[in-house]
Amino acid sequence: MAGLIRRSDVDEVRSRTDIAAVIGEQVALKTAGVGSLKGLCPFHDERSPSFTVRPAVGRYHCFGCGVDGDVISFLMELDHLSFADAVESLASRLNYTLTYEDGQPQQDSANRVRLLEANRLAAEYFVGELATPAASPGQQFLTERGFDAQAAARFGIGWAPKSWDALTKHLRGKGFQEAELSAAGLVSSGDRGIYDRFRGRLVWPIRDLTGAVVGFGARRLLEDDQGPKYLNTPETAVYHKSQVLYGLDLAKRDISREHRVVVVEGYTDVMACHLAGVTTAVATCGTAFGADHIKVLRRVLGDEASANGEVIFTFDPDAAGQKAAVRAFAEEQRFAARTFVAVGVDGLDPSDLRTQRGDEAVRAMLEAKHPMFEYMIRRVLDMHDLDSVEGQVAALRAAVPIVATIRDDNVRPAYVRLLARWLAMDLAAVDREVQRGRRGGAARTGPDRRDSTRRETEAAPRPPRPPASLRSLPDDPATRLEREALMMIVQVPHLVGGDLIRRSTEVGFHNATLAVVRDAIGSQLAQLGGAGWLERLAGEVPDPIAPIVQELAFLPLPVRVSEEEQLARTAKATVASLVDRHLLRRKADLVRQLQRTEGAADAERGRELRKQLVVVEADRRTLRGA
Repeated sequence: MAGLIRRSDVDEVRSRTDIAAVIGEQVALKTAGVGSLKGLCPFHDERSPSFTVRPAVGRYHCFGCGVDGDVISFLMELDHLSFADAVESLASRLNYTLTYEDGQPQQDSANRVRLLEANRLAAEYFVGELATPAASPGQQFLTERGFDAQAAARFGIGWAPKSWDALTKHLRGKGFQEAELSAAGLVSSGDRGIYDRFRGRLVWPIRDLTGAVVGFGARRLLEDDQGPKYLNTPETAVYHKSQVLYGLDLAKRDISREHRVVVVEGYTDVMACHLAGVTTAVATCGTAFGADHIKVLRRVLGDEASANGEVIFTFDPDAAGQKAAVRAFAEEQRFAARTFVAVGVDGLDPSDLRTQRGDEAVRAMLEAKHPMFEYMIRRVLDMHDLDSVEGQVAALRAAVPIVATIRDDNVRPAYVRLLARWLAMDLAAVDREVQRGRRGGAARTGPDRRDSTRRETEAAPRPPRPPASLRSLPDDPATRLEREALMMIVQVPHLVGGDLIRRSTEVGFHNATLAVVRDAIGSQLAQLGGAGWLERLAGEVPDPIAPIVQELAFLPLPVRVSEEEQLARTAKATVASLVDRHLLRRKADLVRQLQRTEGAADAERGRELRKQLVVVEADRRTLRGA
């Protein structure tokens, strides 16, 4: 990205986007009163809907789990996107060109939209080609591995025809230039000009977290194909293989909900896992699992906030699989989650395991997982002759650096005991070697991430009181009136009217918490309603009271008729009742003062009080007629 997105562009994208349409793609929304839609919350499990969307104010709120926000935060929460990625995704939907603060070309956003559109159309083209007779090698490949047409459609699998420029011609017909197709990685250049990058291959679309196609992976099937077994899209402006995980767009919600991810080695392995019910499986795309992949997964796992998650790796028993295991182990401690290794029966990967032994075998393979440290230690021991003293000593020396790596003081001693037992060696001798290895620098510096998380939790101060909630307020008549009047002002200020709102901010409130919201409204009288109305109100109140502003914005209005005229009458009448209550108090106070006036000395005071009573009564009549 060129830099920070201009604030004006962010506001424009937010205001132009139909939040109900975006959320409606993920949540079945139904009408729930005037200006409100309701459905089951996508962020927590529930049986009765408590997730409310108010399109007029561009906000959502869940009365079950408390989550709330606008359309940008919805995508950030649901798809685990950064703020910039969420804005760019919405801009793409609107075909809106973003600008950036550092003055970089505005074309960056437009170019990204074009590349994504080219990839989308290419994916559609490949899917259509899979149904043709020429795609029989691809059809046979899928059938032999137990993937039917429904499975192919679920993962968007297609066929790149064995043609020099069939895709190129197709996309030119859609208005794309050669430079755009090259930038998208869909074509290559040679002595004879440009040609399709993928030809005569089975093709998997690779999608980002939002579900947009950013690239492709293509499997060699034809005998005369001299290319690599798998050919992927090269690095482009939208495809970065070190940051993309195949299947994450399908797995992200279950990963977030279950706090569990399964990392497999290939596209068909991801398919096999998902079809077997393991819907948290992902795979790298033509590159080793690395630090950037971990950053993405940690965000989806919620790994920064909890160490209770699980990351399960599957490795092939061949040399490449073992190298992958070593690389994964090198990155293992970047996770706060616990890491495991799952190995299939007879060394079968998930795809072959499902084909030969069925879905249950895939699930059983993952349930029989082993902790990563145990797997790595046993792997080292298997490389030595443990029946000889020399082999035992060599195995100890090879395993010590692994055990010394364990920073958790509660876990490491257990592995020292296991190592001593596996080697049939004296526990004290093994422990000395491990301690020597730690002192020698074999252990990684710094406290263990899980142990430090525990200590930080124990040492942390008590959490603050939970934020205020309307449910925590009293249910007496005075508080109810104040709550309903504020609901009207927050949700439909244009129907209440500026003058009536101003008067409501000058009356006394029975409930101190709601009085804070009243004062926030009073500070915004110059700019009632409009874009950012809720954000401005929430920004005026202390943090613990901000949730009350959100609740006031999403509670169903006490109106059964959806016509605006009826709503306007009800809104004005409710707020007027609040002001009238204040006038009644004022009248009662004046009457009490008048009753205390005595004799000629208080005559002037009495006349003044009667004048004020007349003004109050006139004010009340005006309110009733409003």
